[in-house]
Amino acid sequence: MTQRPQHRVVGASRGIGSVPGNRSVLEVLRRLRALADPKVREGQKRFAIPTDRSLGIPYPKIQKLAREIGRDHRLTAKLWASGIHEARHLAAIVEEPEKVTQAQMERWARQFESWDIVDGTCRYLFLYTSFAWEKAIGWSRRREEFVKRAAFALMAYLAVHDKQAADTRFLRLLPIIRREAADQRNFVKKAVNWALRQIGKRSLRLNRAAIRAAREIQKINSPAARWIAADALRELRSSAVARRLRARK
Repeated sequence: MTQRPQHRVVGASRGIGSVPGNRSVLEVLRRLRALADPKVREGQKRFAIPTDRSLGIPYPKIQKLAREIGRDHRLTAKLWASGIHEARHLAAIVEEPEKVTQAQMERWARQFESWDIVDGTCRYLFLYTSFAWEKAIGWSRRREEFVKRAAFALMAYLAVHDKQAADTRFLRLLPIIRREAADQRNFVKKAVNWALRQIGKRSLRLNRAAIRAAREIQKINSPAARWIAADALRELRSSAVARRLRARK
């Protein structure tokens, strides 16, 4: 299992409280509402983020509040259940990965309503569970747009952060990427492209394999596939990526 960075959230010594499981969700929500900014909320619309349940809080402020709170599994469930956009971001950061079950992951995935919640939850929580690889593969066949995005977001994050994984594990993801490359939905095709690029930047071997996969995707009769391939090839064949990979070797 990928190890979650320990510095991102530390136990609180002031503010909301320091006793795990003894924090009031009402107090945390009050703190979140105090951070609300109508200008940020308005700006979220430009990035296709639904604002009907959003307060409009810059992400760094959510992270700062998370550091004050510390890990809290019980609080997490209540924050997520509130349905408030920023509360769900906060829930993903303060949750304890070792206590996350597959049922919880499935429940949250079914409730995904925006790309940024998908990416934040995958980056700060799902990546560090023991089910990350399983869900990345399994969710790739799901029809729901944001569940499928979660599959490829996890692949991308695994490529960057799972330092112990062998190249062979990522090679097995490339046929899945090819299979789903014709999905025209914006948030899916961008995540498919993202996963392909991150895998191809992991090692020289994976770079060559990802370039071959991109060339195969290029032949698919689909505007989404052609865009995915062209964008990935532009980066994967760049001199900057080649230099980094040679230096890493």
